[in-house]
This record gives sequence, structure tokens and C-alpha cells, in this order.
Amino acid sequence: MNVLIVLVMLAVCPLVAFGADESAPATPAQVRSAIAQGIDFLLRDQNSNGSWGGPQDSLTTWSGPVWSNPESHRAWKVATTGLCVAALAEVGTSDAAASATDRAVKFLIDNADVKRPSEWDTMNNWAYIYGLQGLVAAYGHPRYADSPLRVEIARVVPEYLENLARFQSINGGWGYLEFNIPCTRRPQWATSFTTAAAVVALTEAKRQGFAADQRVLERAVRVINHCRLPNGGYTYHVRTIPNLHSEYIDQVKGSLSRIQVCHAALLGAGQEVPLNDLEFGLAHFFRDHRFLEIAMHKPVPHEAYYYNSGYFYLFGHYYAALVIERLPPAERSVWWPKLRHEIMKVQQKDGSIWDYDMHRYDKPYGVAFGLMALGRSLE
Repeated sequence: MNVLIVLVMLAVCPLVAFGADESAPATPAQVRSAIAQGIDFLLRDQNSNGSWGGPQDSLTTWSGPVWSNPESHRAWKVATTGLCVAALAEVGTSDAAASATDRAVKFLIDNADVKRPSEWDTMNNWAYIYGLQGLVAAYGHPRYADSPLRVEIARVVPEYLENLARFQSINGGWGYLEFNIPCTRRPQWATSFTTAAAVVALTEAKRQGFAADQRVLERAVRVINHCRLPNGGYTYHVRTIPNLHSEYIDQVKGSLSRIQVCHAALLGAGQEVPLNDLEFGLAHFFRDHRFLEIAMHKPVPHEAYYYNSGYFYLFGHYYAALVIERLPPAERSVWWPKLRHEIMKVQQKDGSIWDYDMHRYDKPYGVAFGLMALGRSLE
């Protein structure tokens, strides 16, 4: 019995240090080694059709009966593949990485028409957000400058943009479920972090010259600003009247990753975010980091303190990297070592990085978030 308890603890405990001790900051060589291991994992894990992820191999039964719609899985596969394309475009330099990226880009081109899975399930929004981000990253990569694939990317990106605009909530944001009754064709429910992730993708599309609807972007930016609370956090979902007596998930300790993505989105959209606010968010992110670690690898969403979920972990670290790279050089040098440590310590022996059991999507999306964050830390 004692042996069984120990094995269970080892399986679920998120605090096992797989990387270097924080007291000994990772060297650039160690960071590059971690990136190389992550890339090797992605190359081994890619599906034959160029995508990443799939409905197999979930360790828990919680998500099985809930996410049984095939279109939900297609949405997740497109989203995961988009993240992997963005990551390989940023840090993949080998011929093998280039070949894998080409196959993945073709998958994104062929699967732009992800449908809304059901009246309450709007996971298709994740496909539009990260599918768009991946294609735009490939479009802007020098390797695609004279490639026929660049023409195909330019053809299909407007479809991703149109889908995002079509599924923008009536309040101006985006969500991933629809809790309001009756469910309407244009969704009603939205979250601050889904909206912010969409703004990051939209602004990058605009930077690459694509005609993202400025009205769609402006409405989304207003939503993010509306979600800001006096405590420095951001509400989880978009409320008509924010709860100023925020409890649980809307406290700063439940908002650690949302602060990063919302700040990154506002900065990317050209909004002024005071340096003090950026530092406030990062300081809490690392000071209260244990609440993200406690939630990591737990099988049920929002079961940890402040309703944190495992999938907040790598999502938050990626967007924290987007914030850090906007800081003055002296400030960046303070935060990069901390970010590297928190990502590298959870990298597995096979090169994967994951934070929440989610069929076969967790490791590739986790690696993608981790690679993009670590790559930026090398400046």
C-alpha cells in the first residue's frame, strides 16, 4: 500500500524538478539543449497527415464522455498544429523541422473550415486563433518567401479571419463554450484570456499585411480592458458588470496567467500598459507560482486553489515571455532566468513538456508553448 501511494504521488506531483535548480540559472547552452529536445519530440510525435494530437491516450475518463464530438477533436487538432507550426517557425532550423512544418502548414490549409461542434461547444474558436497564428508565422518566415505554400497561406488566412469575426461574441470577445440559454448563432459567452489570445493572433496577422477587420479588433481590445479589476487581475469571463469583490478565480492568485496574456494582447494592439502594471503581473506570476504548480497535472479542471487549472501553466509562461520581451533590457535580464527555470524543470526525459492530461494534444501544445517562450528568452 505504501509503495502504491508513493507511485501515485510521483505520477501526479507537479513539483518534481526535472531541470536545473533555480539557484543555478540555466545557461544559454542548456536552454538550446532543451529546445533541441523539444523539437526532436515534435518531429517524432507528428501524425502522418502533418497534424499533431488526437483523441487517443487520455489518462483520465473525465474528458471522455464530455468531449466526444469529432469536430471538437478536429478543432483541438487544428489548434495544436497551429501552435506547433508557430514554434517550429521560430526555433526549428533543421531540414527535418522544415519538412515537418511544410506538412503541418498543408494540414492547416486543408482544415480551415472547422465547424462549431455543438450548440454549447465553441472549441472551434481555438482552431481559428491558433490555426491563424501558425499560418501567419509561416507566412512571415523567410523560408516561405518564394514558396508556393505562401500563396496558399495567403488564400486561406482570410477564411480563418472571417471565421473569427463570425464567432465573435455579442459582447465583443471569444469563448470556448456557450453557457447562456437559449444558445444563439453568434455566441454570448466569452472569456478574457480567449479574447486576448485572439487579439495576439489578429495583431500578428495585421503586422504581416492581412486585412484583419479593425472593428473586430477594437471591440476585442475594449473587452480586455473591461475585464481589468482594481486588484490588478482580469476576470475569467466577460461580465456585464465586473465583480469588484472578486473571489476565487478572479483574485490575483487565480488570474496569474490571464494577466500575462491580457497584457501581451494590449501591448500588441498598441495600447499603453504602464511598466508598473507589467512588473506587477510578472512579480505575482513568479511569487505566487506555486498555485500554478499545484494545479499542474491535476485531472479535473479548476479543482486547485483559486480554481486554477493545469492548462493555465504553459499557456501563461508563453504569454509571460511576450510581456518580458517588451521590457527594457535591464528588466528582461531579471525575468528570463525565472521563466527558463519554470519551463525547463517540467521537461520530461522524452523532450516533451505538458501540464494537463488532454488525450494526445497535451504534449505537443505544451512543447510548442515552451519552445516559443524559451526561444524568446535567448533574445
